[in-house]
Amino acid sequence: MTANNIVMIGVSTGGPIALKHLFAALPPLNAALVIVLHIPPGMDYRIARSLAALASMPVTLAEDGEYLHSGRIYLAPGGYHLTLEGNSRVILTAGPRVNFVQPSVDVAMKSLLKPLRRKRIIGVILTGMGKDGAEGVRHIKAIGGVNIAQDQESSAIYGMPWAALETGSVDFVFPPDKISQKLVELLSGPANNLTGG
Repeated sequence: MTANNIVMIGVSTGGPIALKHLFAALPPLNAALVIVLHIPPGMDYRIARSLAALASMPVTLAEDGEYLHSGRIYLAPGGYHLTLEGNSRVILTAGPRVNFVQPSVDVAMKSLLKPLRRKRIIGVILTGMGKDGAEGVRHIKAIGGVNIAQDQESSAIYGMPWAALETGSVDFVFPPDKISQKLVELLSGPANNLTGG
């Protein structure tokens, strides 16, 4: 089944630990989850495998041309930018680095289109250095989505969540296990209830 809802997660330094906390507490969701982690080629497969060992949903490296499916987790491979065509098809490109990184969270998030009625787009920014993802959450907010950032206390490095928060486009701030709870809540309620508080 093609994904109706998309959760896009941006993360960098301290990411594997934050992702483990997030996915250990997360039941299967009615959404496709796309992780954009700042990793070099070669590390991506190992991280996908370690997440698959504890996640309740299948975890795979995203492949060029494949279509997203609900109830699956896709990790952007190192050395490529990931974009989504029509909010459903993965496109991998080897273009220049953005925000000094590849894959870039901003590139992935800014490729999202305004969702159809009752479809949900959720952006999540976890621990990391720099500001990658800040423009992405601004874009997600502009197309009617909801954004969640990791809190300072649980972040290894608070650069990316702080930069996202500074845009004024973040709706919720939580540690990873509470982010899991909020995702369940957001994806089980009606789309018109996706408002920050």
